[in-house]
Amino acid sequence: MIRVQNIQKYFDGHAVVNGLSFCARDGAITGLLGANGAGKTTTLRIICGVLTPESGSVIVDDIGEDPDRRGRRRRLGALLDHSGLYARLTVRENLVYFGRLHGMPRELLEDRVNQVISVLGLNPIADRRAAGLSQGQHMKAALGRAMLHAPQNLILDEPTNALDVPTVRSLRDVLRELRNRGICILYSSHVLEEVRALCDRIVIISEGRLVAEGSPAEVCARMETLSLEEAFIKMTQTEAASC
Repeated sequence: MIRVQNIQKYFDGHAVVNGLSFCARDGAITGLLGANGAGKTTTLRIICGVLTPESGSVIVDDIGEDPDRRGRRRRLGALLDHSGLYARLTVRENLVYFGRLHGMPRELLEDRVNQVISVLGLNPIADRRAAGLSQGQHMKAALGRAMLHAPQNLILDEPTNALDVPTVRSLRDVLRELRNRGICILYSSHVLEEVRALCDRIVIISEGRLVAEGSPAEVCARMETLSLEEAFIKMTQTEAASC
C-alpha cells in the first residue's frame, strides 16, 4: 500500500505538487491521471525517494522515511522513464545485474530472470546489447528490471509507450495477475481508454492538487458523462479556471 499525505514540492518558487494526498491500495490498480505539468512524474519520483518533498510524507507498507531509504525501495519496483539500462550489457545481463543489486540469491535470480524474459516476450532480444534496442524493446527491458525482484508495490509511468499491440495486451494480463495476487500497482498513463479498462480506481490531479478520485465509473457519474476523457477534461479545466 502506498499512502501519500499532504506532500508539497516547489521548483523555482512554484508549487509543482501542492498538498496532495491519496492512497493506492494492495490488490488494486490505481491510475494517476493529469495533464502535462500537473505534477504526476514529480509525485512518482517523491514516492520512490528520488525527490524529497518540502512537507508531507509518503508511507509504503507502513514504512515511512528512513535515513537511506532502503526499506522503502525494497518494497517498490519503478519504471519512471526509459533509461537506466547499461548500453554495453545485454538485456539478460542488465536484469542479472539489477537483481544482484537487490540482493537476490543466485538460483532465485536465474529463475526470475527467465520468467520475466518469457512473460514480456524478451526472448528474441535477451542476449542483445541494450545499445542496439528499439524504443519499444528498451521499454520492455526496463519494465522487466522494475518487475524483477517481485516488489509488493509497482509504479509505472507510461509503461505502454512505444509498445506494440500484442505486448500491450500481454502487459495488461501480467498487471491483472499481479493485482489478483495482492500487489499494489500505481499506474500513470495518458491513454484514458486503457486506464478505464485496466484501473480499479483513479486519482486525477491538476496544478499539483487532487481534483477527483474513485472508480472510473464513479468519476464519470460525478461529471454526468459516459466518457472518462470528457470527465477528465471537465475536471481539469474547472480546476485550472479556479486557480
